[in-house]
Amino acid sequence: MSLTLKRIARLGVLAVGLAAASATMAQTAICYNCPTEWADWGTQLRAIKAKTGVTVPPDNKNSGQSLAQLIAEKASPVADMTYLGVTFAIQAQKDGVVAPYQPANWKDIPDGLKDPAGHWFTIHSGTLGFMVNVDALKGKPIPKSWADLLKPEYKGLIGYLDPASAFVGYVGAVAVNEARGGTLDNFGPAIDYFKALQKNEPIVPKQTSYARVLSGEIAILLDYDFNAYRAKYKDKANVAFVIPTEGTVVVPYVMSMVANAPHAADAKKVLDFVLSDEGQAIWAKAYLRPVRAGAMPKDVEAQFLPAAEYKRAKTVDYGRMAAAQRAFSDSYLKDVR
Repeated sequence: MSLTLKRIARLGVLAVGLAAASATMAQTAICYNCPTEWADWGTQLRAIKAKTGVTVPPDNKNSGQSLAQLIAEKASPVADMTYLGVTFAIQAQKDGVVAPYQPANWKDIPDGLKDPAGHWFTIHSGTLGFMVNVDALKGKPIPKSWADLLKPEYKGLIGYLDPASAFVGYVGAVAVNEARGGTLDNFGPAIDYFKALQKNEPIVPKQTSYARVLSGEIAILLDYDFNAYRAKYKDKANVAFVIPTEGTVVVPYVMSMVANAPHAADAKKVLDFVLSDEGQAIWAKAYLRPVRAGAMPKDVEAQFLPAAEYKRAKTVDYGRMAAAQRAFSDSYLKDVR
């Protein structure tokens, strides 16, 4: 072989190597609001990498922050997909920042839990209640009702995520509002409740506060059942989950493809995986209710509160809940914060 041909051959091998390296580097999909400490996204992200080859960096935004970022970046998207509370996803669709995609196992998602075109689709759901660090109560009784949280003995012990920004915060507002006689057209009871709760000096963070409950910094957090069960059974913390006696709500969490996603092909692999048998099993083992029927193992379900307790958890009209969110947020910021 001539020197020239050898050089060409070496360059060809180098080009193939660079192309392979580039392809490997390209197998990254950006997901807004996929924090490792929330809903055991940490395990899910590791499984996604192992099974699909796609790296999804963790992201600690909440739903409101994610939507705001998607809107700001609409002309030049950074994210490929996003995980949101359902009301934020409905708004994201209205704002034109998410694209339709029907993932694998689409047919297994009940009609009311997905946009017909695929702009968003449920992957799992949770029930809002009280996540209680029993040790941090220092002998005080575990609160059983929304009314209990207003008692002076719980001053400085209560936390809830900012309901004007974080979806779980808004879910808490909807839950207490419904429980105290309000409707999605009348948030007066919720506003009055949060105003009264200020006397107990609540802690109001914007991001997930799981670690702050485990440390005892927050003794009582308005949060989902899946986080409380994870703390109790996986982290072996002395944590109880309470479904308030007056009632609460159950809500879906969804995912969407971002419109004009820069790595759409890799994002589709991820969205397919989270609805696969393996992906749904990971959610179930993290104590979330998978959207696909039959994906919840019986031994996991046995660790939940009895079904009779869950009868106090109701669904709502999520479209109306989304439509009411902005007005509620404005009212909360004006009258409470």
